[in-house]
Parts: sequence; structure tokens; C-alpha cells
Amino acid sequence: MVEVDGTADATAAAFSAWTEEDARYIRLALEEAQAAYDIGEVPVGALVVSAKGEILGRGYNRTIIDHDPTAHAEIVALRNAARQLENYRLPGITVYVTLEPCVMCIGAMLHARLARVVFGAYDPKTGACGSVLDVGAVPKLNHHTSVTGGVLAEPCGDLLRRFFRERRAKESIA
Repeated sequence: MVEVDGTADATAAAFSAWTEEDARYIRLALEEAQAAYDIGEVPVGALVVSAKGEILGRGYNRTIIDHDPTAHAEIVALRNAARQLENYRLPGITVYVTLEPCVMCIGAMLHARLARVVFGAYDPKTGACGSVLDVGAVPKLNHHTSVTGGVLAEPCGDLLRRFFRERRAKESIA
């Protein structure tokens, strides 16, 4: 398993196995992450995919350019899908995201009643699907979702590490 900072995490065994289809959608989410990287945003990308395999929403981090702390890739993709479906509930849907969701994002996904979350790199600082917290496993919540983590973790983590390495280098020059 690969995390953003390269450390191992014991929760990996708790996640379900991933498929080649999962890898295909994470590769597409990585294209969204690259778009974020290209405009100076934290490179996280997400897709919302129907049970039939139709991409209903795409998104990448827009927090900096939109001056919006809620404009995470998952939220942007969920908003796009909900608008397209004209419904905030997204049963049977899978969200694919290049970085383990934070508390806000997994909370939105649980409210949307989606079926599954698949992510790439683990986030040992703010990950809320097992790395720091496991919000979806709280038994008192009225909805739970299946989580699959570590799908193409290496390329997902590499893009994030490159972004932050370059950002730190720019800050040290300034």
C-alpha cells in the first residue's frame, strides 16, 4: 500500500479487493487530477459512475481557484452528477477518487446514499475512510457504503507528492 507520505497503514486489510474496472476508472480520475495539477490546484480527481458504467459526474479540486473550501474533487463530481440526475440521492452509484476522502467528502457521499467509494492513495493526515477516521463504519449512522482503497495508489500518490514537492520548492525560493 502507498500513502501520500509513503508510510504503511494497517487498515488496508479491511478494504475490499479492487478490480480492473476500478483501475480503469481511477485512471480516468487521474486525468481529472492532472487537470487540477495543470492549473495549480491540489491534484485530486473524482468520477461519479452509475451501476451501468456511465460517468455521471467528473471533478477535480477547485478550492484555490474558486476560493471555496468545499470544492474538493468529490464534491464537484457529486454536484455535477446530482444536477444531471436532478436528484441529490445517488443509490447504486460509485465514486472513484484519487485520494482517500476527508470527513466532509465521505459525509456528503453518505448523505447521497451511494453504494461504493473507491480511492487511490491513502491519506494519513485527513483520510476518513480508515486512515485517520472511519466515518462510514460508525454503527449509529443511518447509511453505510462499501469502501475499496489503494487502487493505483502509486501513481495517485506520486502526482500528489510531486505537486507538494514543487510547491515547497517555490515557497523556499520566495
